[in-house]
Amino acid sequence: MPLTRDFKETIQARARRDEAFREALLTEAMDAMLSGDVETGKTVLRDYINATVGFDALAAVTKKSPKSLMRMLGPNGNPQARNLFKIVAYLQTKAGLQLKVRAAYTSIAGG
Repeated sequence: MPLTRDFKETIQARARRDEAFREALLTEAMDAMLSGDVETGKTVLRDYINATVGFDALAAVTKKSPKSLMRMLGPNGNPQARNLFKIVAYLQTKAGLQLKVRAAYTSIAGG
């Protein structure tokens, strides 16, 4: 059966109505970035922003234009750490969340 709505619209609709899903999106975006999958992290973060605060509100806080923010988090974007952390701090505040990084040791093959 074909999908009747665009995938991104479906994600955004779910995020708007489901707080746990929104938290999972933001967490997944950061987990992806921290594990080195920056492209996936940026994509999920864009979806999260579109479904929650929007780029216009984010622009007012970061003092960057909405288009600049969209490019920064786009496929060819390379956000500076300062900008990325300002975005994430704002998103956490708006969501009432505090994401934490925790060290986890993994075994090293052959080591």
